[in-house]
Amino acid sequence: MCRSIKTLRPPALPEEATEEEIRAAALQYVRKVSGFRAPAAHNREVFDRAVDAVAAATAELLAGLKVRGQRVSG
Repeated sequence: MCRSIKTLRPPALPEEATEEEIRAAALQYVRKVSGFRAPAAHNREVFDRAVDAVAAATAELLAGLKVRGQRVSG
């Protein structure tokens, strides 16, 4: 798919992914799927909504994943 999207879960990242990293991955995904690096003005709103939706889904996924061998803090 898109090799520029990096893995955001441990152990690929020693700490949790930041909101900025999640948004960057979402943007890369939407760019790849839509075929637009920067959408035209008439597509900007739907493009931005898609990035928001993918970022939210990504954050939810990462929050719910359990990684074997990872210590649970708390």
